[in-house]
Amino acid sequence: MNSSIVFSTPSPEARLASLGIVLPEPPAPVANFVIARRCGPLLYLSGQGPLEPTGHLHVGRVGREVSLEQAYGHARLTGLNLLAVARQALGDLARVRSVVKLLAFVNAEPGFAHHPQVINGCSDLFVEVFGEAVGRGARSAIGAGSLPGNQTVEIEAILEVD
Repeated sequence: MNSSIVFSTPSPEARLASLGIVLPEPPAPVANFVIARRCGPLLYLSGQGPLEPTGHLHVGRVGREVSLEQAYGHARLTGLNLLAVARQALGDLARVRSVVKLLAFVNAEPGFAHHPQVINGCSDLFVEVFGEAVGRGARSAIGAGSLPGNQTVEIEAILEVD
């Protein structure tokens, strides 16, 4: 008699629902590029920004017009947009095997030194949605002198998928 117990973890979609999150429609490209490109087991997601479903883009320099806490929220919103792009490309977020890498830019005031804390908004979201083993990847958080449309953050992702 097989008495092994199988534990299942909630799917990313179930985790989103339990968090009360409805993903937005994926943002359209603002220039001549695609928002996602599959190459073998990797899905490359083009840089996204803190664009609300209403079309409102969060803008300003972090450390001047935008606080660290506000920018954290903007990075979280950007993460939601990245998840929306991934779901559109894959059909189901359960196909994500791991978050390989996030490359993140913060439109920061010279002297601002808390870029990693800003980008935790996206990283924390990915861990909430995918769990520790899948959602925690490598990452770079870089200060930028400016970003497209004066947006506060821009984040791109590389995901391992099936």
